[in-house]
Amino acid sequence: MVVEILTIGDELLLGQTIDTNSAYIGRKLSEIGLIPGFKSSVGDNIEEIENAVKLAIKRAGLVIATGGLGPTDDDNTKKAIVKIFRRNLMLDDNLLEDIRARYKKRGLDMPAINENQALIPSGSHTFKNKIGSAVGIGIIEPHSIFIALPGVPTEMKHMLDEEIIPFLVSQKLGKPVRIVTLKTNGLFESQVAEIIAPDLNLEPGVKLAYLPAFSGVDLRVVAVSDDQTDADDKAQEVVDYIKKKIGQFIYGQDHDTLPSVIAQLLQKHSKTLSTAESCTGGQLGEIITSIPGSSSYYLGGFVAYANEIKRAQLGVADETLKKYGAVSAECAVELAGGCRKTLKSDYALSITGIAGPDGGTPEKPVGTTFIGMSSGRHSFAKPFNFGAEREMIRSRACYAALAMLRREILNIK
Repeated sequence: MVVEILTIGDELLLGQTIDTNSAYIGRKLSEIGLIPGFKSSVGDNIEEIENAVKLAIKRAGLVIATGGLGPTDDDNTKKAIVKIFRRNLMLDDNLLEDIRARYKKRGLDMPAINENQALIPSGSHTFKNKIGSAVGIGIIEPHSIFIALPGVPTEMKHMLDEEIIPFLVSQKLGKPVRIVTLKTNGLFESQVAEIIAPDLNLEPGVKLAYLPAFSGVDLRVVAVSDDQTDADDKAQEVVDYIKKKIGQFIYGQDHDTLPSVIAQLLQKHSKTLSTAESCTGGQLGEIITSIPGSSSYYLGGFVAYANEIKRAQLGVADETLKKYGAVSAECAVELAGGCRKTLKSDYALSITGIAGPDGGTPEKPVGTTFIGMSSGRHSFAKPFNFGAEREMIRSRACYAALAMLRREILNIK
């Protein structure tokens, strides 16, 4: 079945709100073998919504739309639905009482305008919304299904998980599918492709996608078949092939993240970590502490922008700064070593670089970064260039540092 996701709202087109709904819907549908073929967005104008929905139902057997189900004049999704599917809006008394009860529970009187949310297209299927007042609407026809959900992400996600996915599974619309995502770091997208693509043989129904991000390149394997065992086997064959080719660069799978993998490794080996940051300004520490329980292995860190702080707090030598500069391998090594010594951690990471947009030179252009590592075995630093965009440089540096730590813990050369 062809599937389309449609998001509705001027705020999406104007860039005032980031569309996270379609990404979530796409992931959830893929897990039950319904792979989206189209995604579109439209504003709040009723005629434009009509045109977008008509196009969607023309080319897709399943359409899931979000947005435009609120009580105000700019919420036009239901108005478009009744025109397209030739229905009438009918007042659902039970739903109206539910909405009133929801407000009463909060100690509020229901605004009269919210009665609009109890108007439902005749003959439609409704999906419960346990955390909001806008119900989901389903138009179920012999050869197509149209589902409209609220645009509020928390409400949409809850309804999709609790109502829509179970409903779609009961309709037996999808095919058995196996999705595996391998997480890599240390190679660019083109480098990964050069290594694995030449001898890769994808059977019918199997796809491989390269998904580059600041944290590395994710490789998503999707295998669809008429039989679940066959889908599992086909996906595993590709996964085994990729692991054979670039296994040392794979740090995790599916829901793993580099920070979560580092957490597991440090906890497993009962080791501690500290950080010394210059150009990343504390971002590395923030990423590390985003993992619950990080206080068991992360002792703390320094944000050492000024050379005076590098000298006084972390013991970087005046001679090092004068001879090599703050952005150098030598400085990165001393930052990491001083941090580990001061905080008495098992491992220490340091980052120093030129994040731009100013400060670059022909010898050290913007993007030049040195990442230092200090452990009980040795101290060293590696040079990198992470491009010319400031936030990209800072984010890539943090994940490269974590990747270095992972390889150090596992003793991968």
